[in-house]
Amino acid sequence: MGDIVNLRRKRKEKAQADKRVTAEENRARFGRTRAARNKERMKALIETARLDAHRREPEE
Repeated sequence: MGDIVNLRRKRKEKAQADKRVTAEENRARFGRTRAARNKERMKALIETARLDAHRREPEE
């Protein structure tokens, strides 16, 4: 004979598992700190300025 299963507990476990998956996706998508974002932005600006400084003809 099969085991007795508490459906309410199973629903709660499934909801928690879904929340964990959503949280993991959000951490992957939005997980950078403000300092990391600023550092990346500044690095991009510096690279752009460096490339612009090496242009043969200045932009008009």
